[in-house]
Amino acid sequence: MKVLLAGGGTGGHINPALAIAAIIRQHRPDTEFLFAGTPNHMEAKLIPQAGYKIEFIKVEGFQRSFTPENIGRNIKAVWYLAWSGARAKQIIREFQPDIAIGTGGYVAGPVIRMAARMGIPTAIHEQNAYPGVTNKLLAKEVSHVMLTVEDALKYFEPGIKYTVTGLPVREELLHKNKADARRELGFDDAFTILSFGGSLGAGAINETMAEVLRWHTSKGLPVNHIHGYGGMGRDTFPQKMQEYGIPMKNDRIRITEYINDMDTCMAAADLVVCRSGANALAELEAMGKPSILIPSPIVAGNHQYHNAMVLGNAGAAQVIEQKNVTNEDMISRVEALYNDPDKLRSMAQNAASLAVRDTEERIWSVIEQLIPKA
Repeated sequence: MKVLLAGGGTGGHINPALAIAAIIRQHRPDTEFLFAGTPNHMEAKLIPQAGYKIEFIKVEGFQRSFTPENIGRNIKAVWYLAWSGARAKQIIREFQPDIAIGTGGYVAGPVIRMAARMGIPTAIHEQNAYPGVTNKLLAKEVSHVMLTVEDALKYFEPGIKYTVTGLPVREELLHKNKADARRELGFDDAFTILSFGGSLGAGAINETMAEVLRWHTSKGLPVNHIHGYGGMGRDTFPQKMQEYGIPMKNDRIRITEYINDMDTCMAAADLVVCRSGANALAELEAMGKPSILIPSPIVAGNHQYHNAMVLGNAGAAQVIEQKNVTNEDMISRVEALYNDPDKLRSMAQNAASLAVRDTEERIWSVIEQLIPKA
């Protein structure tokens, strides 16, 4: 069997594509895969690193503000769009896939659309509660739509064939327990906070977590705290800690630029403070973790806010829009949860109730329907 996967631009589109490839390979080890992506985004590096072949299509998104620079970028985007269909057809004819699957990003548009028009069984996977533009357009043309959450359905046209599959999470996250994780980190059994803003970091989270760290350390509270400040905080966060007299590492604190052992840190946590990308939220649900979510306001369609509200409406998370974040409010929220273990326990149970526990089986069931019968 031959499978063509298209998606890229961000890890939020690339990681689901890699996860779907792994699911297919478990069931059909002889499958041949080809990925389609752009030459100047993350997939150009991550896909070959994972051991898969990739073919490139030049596709760019359109800029909404009309600065001289953006006008030039939009002209280039129009040029790329004009040629993307021909390039997609070339890739499909040369590879001859049995099925094609898109996971979002601009590159998925021409590839999956062309595959569908050439009579190849197609599917898309939408990671967010508010679908991306590409997937909303493709949903009308593909054989099947896979959704991470049911809430996304209301943004698609009626009548699409769909399955709520959830989002695959890393296997290692499911095999850690809190006690073992804390021993690995050198922590005791005190209240433990995990905060991070992703690999790049998030200024709003760094700023307010610096004050939370100062709050609980100055009061001498028995609180363990892991914080990942990301590339954005490289020049400022360690300086802030030095100014506050807070060590980067001791038996209660671990502050690093990037968290490389997220499985251990997430398992150890009683409370997680983070953005609300689809992957992070799927992990919070899978591990049953209470959270305070600060959605990024600069993502397409404000989709992180919609993602976060799935957990917020279920009583699994507290959601704060970035424009409303204050140090006083954050400290008040953390302190209230620190003093209310029953509330934390209820939030944890609500988070766990949202998790789709058989995601891999659901995705394979959809793919099995697409495979042409011999």
